[in-house]
Amino acid sequence: MAQDTEQQRPGGVLPVDDEGFVIDTEDCEERETAYRERGTSRPITVVGNPVLHKECKDVTAFDDDLAKLVDDMFASQRTAQGVGVAANQVGVDLKVFVYDCMDDDGVRHVGVVCNPVLQELPADQRRLDDSGEGCLSVPTAYMELARPDYAVVTGQDEKGNPIKVRGKGYFARCLQHETDHLYGYLYIDRLSKRERKDALRQMAEGTPRYPVVPND
Repeated sequence: MAQDTEQQRPGGVLPVDDEGFVIDTEDCEERETAYRERGTSRPITVVGNPVLHKECKDVTAFDDDLAKLVDDMFASQRTAQGVGVAANQVGVDLKVFVYDCMDDDGVRHVGVVCNPVLQELPADQRRLDDSGEGCLSVPTAYMELARPDYAVVTGQDEKGNPIKVRGKGYFARCLQHETDHLYGYLYIDRLSKRERKDALRQMAEGTPRYPVVPND
C-alpha cells in the first residue's frame, strides 16, 4: 500500500489507502486498548441460543449505544482470547463485528464493521484454504473448513462511514466467519452432518476458558 496516498476521510475512524480500503494495521495496540478499557466484558452466547441462528438487524443508529456495544465487544474479545466477535455472540441482535486478527504475514489488523456484506470474488481469486477453524460460540471445538484465502467485506464503520476491508489467509477467514455470524450462520453449519456432530461432541467434552451464557 502506498502510505503517502493515505487520506483521512471527514469523520472516518480509519484512514484509507489509494484503493479505498481501510488501513487497519496502524496503532493497533493503542486503538484496541482504548476500546477495551472503555468496555465491560460480557459472557459469550453459545450454539443453541436463538440469537445466533437468525439474521441480525441492520445497524441504523450510529450513536453512543453502538459505541458502548463496540467497546464491550472488544473487552469480551480480549477476555475470551478471540480474534473476532460478532454482536450476537454477546446477545445483541445487530449487524456489527469487531476484530483483532493477524494475517498470514504476521500483520495485525484491528477494526469494526457494521452491516457487513461479503463480496463475491472472481473465479480466479477463489483459492481455497482448508485450515482449522474454531468459534467462541462453539467453545473447545476445532474443525477443518475450506474457505477462500482472500476476502473483501464492505460495510460501515462505527460512525456510519462507508468502508471496505480486505484480508488474506487467516484474516480472510476471520472476516468471512464474523460476517457469517451476523446472517445467522455458525461455521459448523458449513460442515457435513458427521463433522458437525464431531464439533458438538468436542464442545460437550470441553470446558470453556471464558464466561458463557447457558442455554435454558
